[in-house]
Amino acid sequence: MPIRVGILGFTGKIGALCVGLCDGKDLVFAGGVMRPGSAKSLPPGATIHADVASLAKASDVVVDFTHGSQVEAHAKALASGPAAWVVGTSGVSEEGRAAIKAASQKIPVVFAANFSLGMNVMLALAERLGSALPAESYDAEIIDIFHRLKVDAPSGTAEEIARAVMRGRGETAEWEIGRSGHSPRKPGAIGFSSLRGGAVAGENTLMMTSRAEQTVLTHKVGNPRVYAKGAMQAVRWVQGRKPGLYSMKNVVAGDAQ
Repeated sequence: MPIRVGILGFTGKIGALCVGLCDGKDLVFAGGVMRPGSAKSLPPGATIHADVASLAKASDVVVDFTHGSQVEAHAKALASGPAAWVVGTSGVSEEGRAAIKAASQKIPVVFAANFSLGMNVMLALAERLGSALPAESYDAEIIDIFHRLKVDAPSGTAEEIARAVMRGRGETAEWEIGRSGHSPRKPGAIGFSSLRGGAVAGENTLMMTSRAEQTVLTHKVGNPRVYAKGAMQAVRWVQGRKPGLYSMKNVVAGDAQ
């Protein structure tokens, strides 16, 4: 049986790419929800649902590429099922994360700041670097570069890199987001710099620097299609899973549970 895929944010850049990957064979586009008054053009034959709950009833998996401000409302609407939820929304707050976690107690949820397979390998490496290179000797700095229309800074991916470093170190750290004027670096802090311009699909760098050496990890996206392909891989993986909060780490590893 093909998987029915509902897409929130289906007229956006990544959402539209996800629609294009629904080939009508193993993945069928089940439609989406339009914002009132939206003038964006629709894919041919697209079904528009009245709200998120009705989209969930018509879908096996709902893919969400909207905005962090909508996550709590979406979590509440989707928690009653029956669809699974793949969340790639940008700029999710701590309250939004809590709402996603609450929904995952009732439905299967894959939540990822970045659906690129290469980035998820980088996150695993960032965690290992955090474990091997202690905060008292190595400063962690993260630089993210995205297109001019990117709405959040730091990016959700940059924040996820920081969380990976903290997991490796087994401790939380203060985040220094941008610097200006007299701003000496605080010991143990994780620094962020965000650059925006043009049509850059995504570039994230982690620098771990001591007084004697520097280790650098960089991931660059040449085509945003990789995000949509990763999301569709998550759709295939999460279909039929038990309720729970999963990540792309589970998807990439092909975990059975």
